[in-house]
Amino acid sequence: MKKGIIVSSFGTTYKETRDLCIGSIENLIKEEFEGDLVLRAFTSEIVRRILKERDKLTIDNVPSALERLKEKGISNIYIQPLHIIAGIEYEKILRQVERFKERGENKDFSIKIGSPLLSGKGSYERVIEALSLPEDKPGRGLVYMGHGSSHEADQSYENLERAIRKKGFENVFIGTIEGSKGIDNILKELKEKQIRQVDLKPFLLVAGDHANNDMASDDKDSWKSILERNNIEVSTELKGLGQVKEIQNIFLNKLRELYQ
Repeated sequence: MKKGIIVSSFGTTYKETRDLCIGSIENLIKEEFEGDLVLRAFTSEIVRRILKERDKLTIDNVPSALERLKEKGISNIYIQPLHIIAGIEYEKILRQVERFKERGENKDFSIKIGSPLLSGKGSYERVIEALSLPEDKPGRGLVYMGHGSSHEADQSYENLERAIRKKGFENVFIGTIEGSKGIDNILKELKEKQIRQVDLKPFLLVAGDHANNDMASDDKDSWKSILERNNIEVSTELKGLGQVKEIQNIFLNKLRELYQ
């Protein structure tokens, strides 16, 4: 019997990066599981609303995707999140699935949920390998900007950075917009290590609003501007993690593991 797959991400209002970073992973999954029905879902209601009002584009959330599969008689369902950490958005999926299954008519549904990027055994090692980090050079560093969260899973970013250090990369830094380690913390470390040149990249699934504005813009509060005001030469790259083939394969493998 045909199975259902829901590929769930936070979502983005940027079409180009949506296709490059989300659509690319969905296409991989469709190729791998060509006999199953693959649906897209966004967990951000704000993104869904903007797309509907601005672009007349209707995107499912997880509950509506589940209902669509139910209407087609598909009760064997797999959900693969494209989130970075097992934080607020991931837990939203868990709650939504639980509410769906609590309804009596859905008691026979089989729903399996995969893990986010920085979650699960060996996840940090796989991500580090996928990033293809450059060798350290004196005076030059690599700074990644993640989203961050008030959720305890925010610790995943620092765990990843520690794992990177253990691999021998001393000049790679991971900070977040809304987490415990921000640009001020990174700036202090850059100065301590006398780093004057920085490659600045998003540690985000898509290079959307945060990457374009909070990271790479000329706004005075962007990470690029803050670093430049501190006499650090900055080179930016607007490429989401979802564009990296090796990261795409990590998500694909997580879904494969659900099928075992």
